[in-house]
This record gives sequence, structure tokens and C-alpha cells, in this order.
Amino acid sequence: MSEQITVTGHRGIGDVVSGFALVANDNFSARYDLDRIQGVFSRPSHALYGESYVGRVLVLNAAKGGVATSWMLREMKSRGMAPIALLLNTSNPIMAQGAAFAGLTFVDRFERDVTECLKTGDWVTIEPELGRITVAR
Repeated sequence: MSEQITVTGHRGIGDVVSGFALVANDNFSARYDLDRIQGVFSRPSHALYGESYVGRVLVLNAAKGGVATSWMLREMKSRGMAPIALLLNTSNPIMAQGAAFAGLTFVDRFERDVTECLKTGDWVTIEPELGRITVAR
């Protein structure tokens, strides 16, 4: 039997997209957590270490890091080595700017902890203008 869940966050940016979720209750830095050449999480202490983020909906707790996020996300997207969307419980202006600069779909500030509502492998549809995430499992 199929289950469907809807979670609402702050109004986001980007296109309506759908894809498989990659979820962890860990923070996120494009610069320090990712191997942008191989397309995997590369920091050994990260909960998603070794997992590919390419073409996935990344669902993580909080943004961390600095201005390198903007150019790194854009560079990864230009080579087809980026996630299709970022969903974060808590973000910062730099991560939002980075997602916009890269052309990634981005939503944050959810009504519930999005890392607890979603599971890796869930099929997720993101409607950023509505801040709405629909999950099918």
C-alpha cells in the first residue's frame, strides 16, 4: 500500500522537481562535505559518507560553510554532478544564494523536522513556490 505525506516549509526557489531523497540528520557544506568531481559525500564523519548525491533530493538538517558554496554548487550543476534539489531544516543566506546561482530547487524552514519526515529512497515532489513537499512511499 502506498503512503503519501505532505510537508510545508517556507516559500522556496527553483523549478518543480521530483526525485529520490537522500536523507540524513546532519549538516551540509558544499565545500567541506562533497567530492564534487566524484559526486559523493567525502567527509568521513558525515552521515552520508560515500553516498552519491548526483540527481538526488538532498534532505539535511542545517547549512554550514561560507561563500564557496555558491560557485561550487554552480560548477557542479554545469557538469551534471549536482543534486536536483536541497531541502534543509535551517539554512542561511549563502546557501539560498548558492542554490539560486546554481539554478537548484531549494526549500527550508519546514513545519516539522524534514529529516524525520522523509526517508532515503522516498519519491519526493517539490513545489518551491508553495513551499510544499509531497512524499510517496
